[in-house]
This record gives sequence, structure tokens and C-alpha cells, in this order.
Amino acid sequence: MKTSKILVVSIGLGAFGAGFASCDSLKKAATSVIADQLLSNLDIGGGLKEALVFGITNGSDLLSKKGGYMNSAYKILLPPEARQITDKLQMIPGFKGIENSILEKINAGAEDAAVKAKPIFINAIKSMSFDDAMGILMGGKGAATAFLKKATYDQLFQSFSPVIAGSLDKYNARSYWSDAVNTYNKIPLVTRANPKLEDYVTTEALKGLFSMVEDKEKGIRGDKSQRTTDLLQKVFAKQDK
Repeated sequence: MKTSKILVVSIGLGAFGAGFASCDSLKKAATSVIADQLLSNLDIGGGLKEALVFGITNGSDLLSKKGGYMNSAYKILLPPEARQITDKLQMIPGFKGIENSILEKINAGAEDAAVKAKPIFINAIKSMSFDDAMGILMGGKGAATAFLKKATYDQLFQSFSPVIAGSLDKYNARSYWSDAVNTYNKIPLVTRANPKLEDYVTTEALKGLFSMVEDKEKGIRGDKSQRTTDLLQKVFAKQDK
């Protein structure tokens, strides 16, 4: 009897110990899974931020070069109503070739300001949450740019506008346009035009910048060769599945 009791107790303790060992293994496995998940989350967030910074850096750098706006698909054109002004002023002394002149000036102003917008975008990207990153990763074409535009546009406009104004003044664009419009407004029977130029140029400059960023994002999503870092390749492989 004593031998049987000892055997039962031994078997029970063995099972109890095995249970502890099993729990220990489960804890280790769970810890490993959690660690992998955290690393994955960090990769996703970091990869998306890197992609946006990559797009913005390249976009603003390209647009800030001489001719970056003027000689590209992002060229800022005069608003339709401005054509009425330039057409009528062509024959007035001092305003010959006014359209080309003002186009060169406003695009040069936007090029000068583009590089100064970069830190504003980057600061916005740094505050992006993991949920934002996941939504962007799985959101499809243009999702990152759409998020960035929604999150920052108003702030960017307010911050970018004085930079644009200063850049336009650097090239005497505002005073040149103001003189042109004021001269135009003196012509009998014309509808008076607004001589302020900076709001329009700011809007168009930001439109071009976001378009450039979106083009970069599309490239990273659709063309694996444009994923130029290990992190970009790893993160965007998830959306390829």
C-alpha cells in the first residue's frame, strides 16, 4: 500500500511539474509572439514614415531646383481670369510679354519656397500614430498622401503663405502683378481684378507639391525597385500579399 501511495504521489508531482514546464513554454512562446508583433508594428510605422519622408524630400528637392516648377508637369499657370488681363495689357508699353514674365516670377517664387516646406511636412509625419500607419498601408493607392493632406493642409497653407509671399517679393512678382492689375483696372468697362497674388500661388504650389509626393508614393507602392531601403521593402511587402 505504501509503495502504491508513493507511486501515485510521484506521478502527481511529475504531472504538476510538467504543467509548470508547459506554462513556462507558453509564456516564452507568448513573449516571442508579442515581441515579433511589436517589432512588426514598429517596422510598419517606421516604414510608412520613411516612405512619406522619402517622397517629400525628393519632391520638395526636385521642385526647389531652378525650373523645378516651371519646366515640369507641376508648372503653376495663371488663373483663367488672369488671361483676360495679360491679353489686354500686351499692347500697353512696359507690359509686353507680361504673361511669360509673370509665369517665370511666380514659378521661381514657388521653387524658392518649396524647400522651406519640407520640415513642416516632416514634423507632421513624426506625429503619425500606428493606427494611421496601418490605415495608410492597407488603404491603397494615394492613401498616404491623402492622409498627409487632410492632416496638414490648413497648417501648411498658413505656414507656407508668408514664405511664398517673401519668395514672390524676392522676384518682385507681387509688385509686378499688382502694377499690372491696377493698370488693367483703369481700362474702361472691365471687371475689376484682385491684385493679390500670394493666395493663388500658395494654393497652386501646394497642389504641385502634393502631386509630386503622391507620384512618389505610387512609385513605392507599385514599383519594387523604388523601395530603396530594407525597411521599405519589408513593410510594403505586406501590401503586396
